[in-house]
Amino acid sequence: MGNNFDFFEAINQIAQDKGISVDTLLDALANALVAAYKRLPNAAEEAFVTIDSDSGEIKVYGQELDEYGNVVREWDDTPADFGRIAAQTAKQVISQRIRDAERDLKYQEYAGREGDIVTGIVQQSDNRYTLLDLGKIEALLPQAEQVPFERYEHGSRVKAYIVEVRKTTKGPQIVVSRTHPGLIKGLFELEVPEIANGVVEIKACAREPGHRTKMAVWSNDQNVDPLGACVGPRGARVRMVTGELRGERVDIIHFSTDPVEFVIQALQPAVVREVQLDEASGTAVAVVDDSQLSLAIGKEGQNARLAARLTGWRIDIKSDSQLRDEERGIFATAWAEGEWIENEQGEMVFQPAGGGNPISLAEWEELSGKSDLSE
Repeated sequence: MGNNFDFFEAINQIAQDKGISVDTLLDALANALVAAYKRLPNAAEEAFVTIDSDSGEIKVYGQELDEYGNVVREWDDTPADFGRIAAQTAKQVISQRIRDAERDLKYQEYAGREGDIVTGIVQQSDNRYTLLDLGKIEALLPQAEQVPFERYEHGSRVKAYIVEVRKTTKGPQIVVSRTHPGLIKGLFELEVPEIANGVVEIKACAREPGHRTKMAVWSNDQNVDPLGACVGPRGARVRMVTGELRGERVDIIHFSTDPVEFVIQALQPAVVREVQLDEASGTAVAVVDDSQLSLAIGKEGQNARLAARLTGWRIDIKSDSQLRDEERGIFATAWAEGEWIENEQGEMVFQPAGGGNPISLAEWEELSGKSDLSE
C-alpha cells in the first residue's frame, strides 16, 4: 500500500475531532478488511490484516492451521488492488464508527441524569407523545407523562423532568415528564439558591398535575425561613415556578418531625383544632370547627388527598358536630346495653354491658351533652 494511503491521515483527524481513539478505528478497520478479503476469489480460509500506524501500510496474511488450530504456515496474501477495497471499506467503517461514537457520547452525556430538569423546544406532538429538542438530542414526552389539558405548541420552550435514559440501537432515548413531583423540586432548586446549596430542604411533595401541589420544606439554618426563601421577595420565586407549571397552585408548608404538627400543617389553609393518631392503622383523625370542614376536605377531596400523600397518614377529617353525633351514638348504644348500679361509695354509676370502667352521672351528662337518654 505504501505511504500513499490518503485516508490514513484523515483517520487521525476524524479520531481527534470525534473523540474516538485511533486504535479503535484501526481495529474496526482491520476486522472489516478481513471480511472483505475473504469475499475475494481464492482467499485463504484463515487470515488477518495488519495496519502500520506510522505509514498506513496495509497487509493481508493468509494462514494454514493444523487440526489443533496451530499456525503451520503464514504468507503475505495482499491482493494487488487491495488499496481500492481498503479505501471503500475504510469509508464505511469510519462512518459507522463515527455514528456509534456520537451515540455513545450522547448517551454518556445523559446517563445518570435521571432527576435533572431540562429545557426543550417542542418539535412535534401527536396523541402518543411530544418530541422536545434538547440541542444535541431529542427527548420523548409520552402522553402518560403530560399534564391533562396542557398544549405544547410547536417551537415553544418547556421544562421537563428526566425519568429515564435508555440506550437503544438507534442511540440514547431520553424520556421526560411534566407530571412527576420531581419537576416541582427541580424547578424550586433552579429558582431558590437556598435549596440549591442545601440550606433549605424539600422534605416531601405531593402533586395532582395541572391542579395543585403541596410541598413541605425544612431549614438547616435557624436564621433562614424556608417558606420565605421559597416564596421569594413579593412572591417572585414561587411565581416563576407556577408560571412554568402554567398556573398550577403550589402550597408550601413547614415540615415537622412531629406527626401531629405535620398533619396540621398539611391540611392548611384549614385550621385544625386537634389530631388523634392511631399508629396501628396509620390513621390520623383531624378535628376541625364546622366552618372549616369544607376547606379542610377541599374541592372534590383534593386538600385531604394531597395532605395524606404528603404526610403518609390516612387522614379522616371530622367536624365538631360530627364528632359529637358519633359520641352520642356510642353512648346511646351503651345506655341501651348497660345498667346503672351503686358503687362501693354509694354513688350511682353507669356500668357498660361490654365491661370497662363505670361512668359517673356527671361524666355521663358531659359526654352525652345532657341528651334525652337519661329521661
